[in-house]
Amino acid sequence: MKNGVFANHKIFAANSHPELAEEISSIIGKPLGDAKVSKFSDGEISVNLGETVRGCDCFIIQSTCDPVNDNLMELLIMIDAMKRASAGRISAVMPYYGYARQDRKAKARDPITAKLVADMLVAAGADRVVTMDLHAAQIQGYFTIPVDHLVGLPLLTRYYREKNIEDLVVVSPDHGSVPRARNMAEPLGCPIAIVDKRRPEPNKSEIMNIIGDIEGKNCILIDDMIDTAGTITNAANALKDMGAASVRACATHPVLSGPAIERIKDSAIEELVLLNTMPIPEEKRLPNMIIISVGPIFAEAITRIHTNGSISKLFD
Repeated sequence: MKNGVFANHKIFAANSHPELAEEISSIIGKPLGDAKVSKFSDGEISVNLGETVRGCDCFIIQSTCDPVNDNLMELLIMIDAMKRASAGRISAVMPYYGYARQDRKAKARDPITAKLVADMLVAAGADRVVTMDLHAAQIQGYFTIPVDHLVGLPLLTRYYREKNIEDLVVVSPDHGSVPRARNMAEPLGCPIAIVDKRRPEPNKSEIMNIIGDIEGKNCILIDDMIDTAGTITNAANALKDMGAASVRACATHPVLSGPAIERIKDSAIEELVLLNTMPIPEEKRLPNMIIISVGPIFAEAITRIHTNGSISKLFD
């Protein structure tokens, strides 16, 4: 290490999102490091590093998406392997941070699993975490190591700016996404609206009211993730029923679990824009789905981290 910069950096990937890892390494101009992540016959995870990491600045690309526990254990074990092999610094690059929605005690005796995951990453030996659009920004404070929190919103905003859609309204599907909607609406020069709903039970939502003028407008629904798609499709259908000219939707994390695809197919959503923070299988891809890669942002972030550059300048 010279002047605080490691002489060499290496990029590795576990099994969660090999396509994104290949894209990031290609943009940086370095091949992926030699690492094999497999399973023993009893289901335990095996990590084998095929090259030296001694003194190197190591980046492990791994989204902790479905299967969440396998992907998380792969990441933890690879971090441990590198730590024991005397890596100079280990950065966990997690485009999607699993368990982020369990960020507080919503009722008595609830776990705070987002904090538990943070503790496990630090205990395994991670020196830094790089992630995107945490479900709750305060998760950064769960760590005792640096967290670089990248933002997917500029990618989505740029897409709609280039489309040059008239009479736009950016719509938050719930009160929690209002800041996100405002941050998109400002560069697009359009107003926002809010869907006021109540949630009778987990993964089910009921539309109550639309706050704002959406009649005759082209609406863009924005959220940080689409999981079972109940919230976003109910909101889209309500907007259309209340007079919206068209409804589009966008999100950073395409979880798309359970009935999500059928709900999106049957909804008023004309176009769905998603970022590839996790893989989207072919069977879940729809004709009206646009996928934008986060590869260039993560490649630039990795380069800046390695050279001690500013991450915040990525979004200037």
